[in-house]
Amino acid sequence: MSVAVLLAGLLAAVSCATTAPPPHRAGTEHGAPHTPAVDGLPGMPPVLDVHDVYSQAGSNMLSPAVLQDPSLVYVPHTGSGDVWVIDPKSFRVIARYPAGREIQHVVPSWDMRTLYATDDLSDHVLSFDPRTGKPGERIPVTDPYNMYFTPDGRSAISVAEDHEALFWYDPRTWRQQDVTRVPACGGIDHGDFSADGRTAVFTCEFSGRVAVIDVAGHRLLRMIDMPQRHTHMGPQDIKLAPDGSAYYIADSDANGVWVLDGAATAVVRFLPTGRGAHGLYLNRDGRRLFVTNRLEGSISVLDAATGAEQVKWRLPGGGSPDMGNLTADGRQLWLSGRYDNAVYVVSTADGKLLARIPVGGHPHGLCVWPQPGRFSLGHTGITR
Repeated sequence: MSVAVLLAGLLAAVSCATTAPPPHRAGTEHGAPHTPAVDGLPGMPPVLDVHDVYSQAGSNMLSPAVLQDPSLVYVPHTGSGDVWVIDPKSFRVIARYPAGREIQHVVPSWDMRTLYATDDLSDHVLSFDPRTGKPGERIPVTDPYNMYFTPDGRSAISVAEDHEALFWYDPRTWRQQDVTRVPACGGIDHGDFSADGRTAVFTCEFSGRVAVIDVAGHRLLRMIDMPQRHTHMGPQDIKLAPDGSAYYIADSDANGVWVLDGAATAVVRFLPTGRGAHGLYLNRDGRRLFVTNRLEGSISVLDAATGAEQVKWRLPGGGSPDMGNLTADGRQLWLSGRYDNAVYVVSTADGKLLARIPVGGHPHGLCVWPQPGRFSLGHTGITR
């Protein structure tokens, strides 16, 4: 069967039954077959396994740059404007640092030597030294709701939600390099990069679509609408599949995950998960995808290759699981409880709630540190 015929069939399936479970077909689980390009973005560390772009970020695969960093969890708060630091061994809060007005995420730099707490209301990021766990300088950055780093490490990208734009900075000097206006992308907030590093896809929460960006040229290539456009709390987190064949896109209002083809040209199916689907995390071997259902207090565990739901874990007593990450060994998933002023620690083996830790006002994009991998793409620790 040709790629064109296969893709046409998948698109027809979306229009007829967007909630149908995906078929099990080796090599075409996400739509048209797609192999990461060998000719990657110049300066990007090479993809060593075309079947798994995260192959260098497996369990405990810590680079020399982070080996001496203490294990800590950094929790930013949009309500109380501070960052709390938790000892993951004792589950105790060991420090609290004022950081600004509305702290959204704690973001690892491309070289994994600095963490940045992003404050969109005060237009700055606050650096943290992961060797000490302590804050450093405040750096002026325009509206950093979220922040990413290009796969070649040449640019930091401030995802300026209020400006509907991407602001590009030199991450060494923090001088502004460029601005990419995306006026049709209301609520631009989460992003991820193609396997070859040449393309980025950013979600538009209030427009029900995504923006596809040329990384080298800093230009908008196209907009792609979701088959059902939700504009209240629509497309949120996004995650590239391990083999680069698809992007998973959580849609809170749709209560599930859209699947965008790896070339970022068309949505090929929908995976229902639960109310308020929001955060996306792959386990260390890339075989399972964890989806946080923020409005029903649950986590859906999907087969990362087929999208089939394996199990759903519900937090005892409910909750609002939002953003976070796995520990370096992959045994625990740490998540902020956005509306419960708590942090949840969940076993990735069986979904058991290991701890519910009281924290400050409206915790958001927490960072578990250190993370395996050679370099960071930002957000709460997307590493490859």
